[in-house]
Order: sequence, then structure tokens, then C-alpha cells
Amino acid sequence: MTQETESYVNMFRKFGNDLGLPRLDVDKLVEGHRKNLEALAQSAKVAAEGARSVAQKQREVFEAGLREASELARNFQPLGSPQENLAKQTEFAKKVFDIAMQGARDTAESSRQSSADALKIIQDRMKESWEEFRGSLNRKA
Repeated sequence: MTQETESYVNMFRKFGNDLGLPRLDVDKLVEGHRKNLEALAQSAKVAAEGARSVAQKQREVFEAGLREASELARNFQPLGSPQENLAKQTEFAKKVFDIAMQGARDTAESSRQSSADALKIIQDRMKESWEEFRGSLNRKA
């Protein structure tokens, strides 16, 4: 700890003693807050990685749609009958729709998973913090 931090810690201890509050282990309190901040940072990192993954998936879906459109344009022969042209356009639309739906499912799953992972980090830290708090009460009793 720095000199300034120690003076604040000592002021906090003196304040608690003057009020007659139960003895508080400030070092454990500071350590708990450090762990909380680390959990928040880790959660933010997981969420950012999830957002990056979602953006990558959306790009892949867009590129796949463009590939299908290019394929249709290369293979399109307007000399066929209207029924054949309509069948080709329908097939193209179905392929693009299927790609878009699969992309949306993959994106939603990736987003759901990264959100769940980020939330679990915070939940685990809250549980750990609660156990630390309970442990400190049991020792004093």
C-alpha cells in the first residue's frame, strides 16, 4: 500500500473504533474490492469477445449471401422460360433465406452464450464475496 492509502486506512480504522463498531479487517475489505474489480474486468472482456464473435458471424453471413448472389448472377440465363427463371429465382431466394436464418441462429446463440458467460463471472464473484463475508462473521462470533 502507498503512504496515502495507509493514512486513509488508518483514518477509517480510527473512525470505526471511535464509533465502537466491531473490528473490521480493512485489508480483507480492500482485497475483496480488488477481486470485485477483477471480476468486472474479466466479465467485460468476455462480453467484448462475444461482441467481436457476433460481428464476425454477421460478416460471414453477409459474405455468404454475396457469394450466393454472385453465383446466381453468373448462372442466370434469361433465355429460359419464365417458369425456369422463376424457379431459379425461387431457389436463390431460398438459399439466401436459409443462410440468413442460420446466421441469425448462430449469432443469437453466440450472443446468448457470451452474455451468460459474462454474467456467470459476476455471479460467481458475488457468491464468493458472500462466503467471505459469512466467514468473517463466523470467526467473530
